[in-house]
Amino acid sequence: MKYLPIFADMIRAKIIGISRHRLATDGDGVTTLVAFQGCPLRCRYCLNPQSLDYERNFRTVTPRELYDETRIDELYFLATGGGVTFGGGEPGLQPAFITEFRRLCGPQWKIVLETSLNIQAENLEALLGVADGLIIDIKDLDPDVYEAYTGRTNSRVLENLKTIAGKGRQADCLVRLPLIPHYNSDDDRAASRAFLESLGYGRFDLFTYKTDFTNGPRKRHMQDS
Repeated sequence: MKYLPIFADMIRAKIIGISRHRLATDGDGVTTLVAFQGCPLRCRYCLNPQSLDYERNFRTVTPRELYDETRIDELYFLATGGGVTFGGGEPGLQPAFITEFRRLCGPQWKIVLETSLNIQAENLEALLGVADGLIIDIKDLDPDVYEAYTGRTNSRVLENLKTIAGKGRQADCLVRLPLIPHYNSDDDRAASRAFLESLGYGRFDLFTYKTDFTNGPRKRHMQDS
């Protein structure tokens, strides 16, 4: 997709937060994490439930405003091979915003998307043209497990995984495979991994959700990668 500069300031998005100086957590080098509001999923153990709070008055920014704010760390990005990671929420809902942001920052910054891939095919097509990498939060590839946990089907996820593979972009992807208490098993996760490997994916992040049913399940505990 191409967007004329004259219309660029009409592109706006709500963000729930910006986190600077992240190291080796959202991609290579020093990164800034930008979290969008909005997500198509309703995960039972949502890690960022504020992204679904549509009554809250979050900041609305243009790509230019976000670029001006994040460029303060450009030297860190260039020196370490880092850049901006877009998460949320679901950054795959914001292809116009991210495309314009890429035009502003140029090719020197790395742009990574932290995505569920439960997005329209045309959104993915646009974003693959501007993203250097994807961190894909698969949940589970079993349709019944996925729908029970997220409240949505995973048909788009499966098709988008095949699209990425068809373009030979598997090496640009880190796929997160969680063990989700009360929803999936080690066998389920092994089956998901086997299917992904059959498509040529080879980088995986294995972990177990750490749940706190008193304060709400919010954190995860990394186990393996």
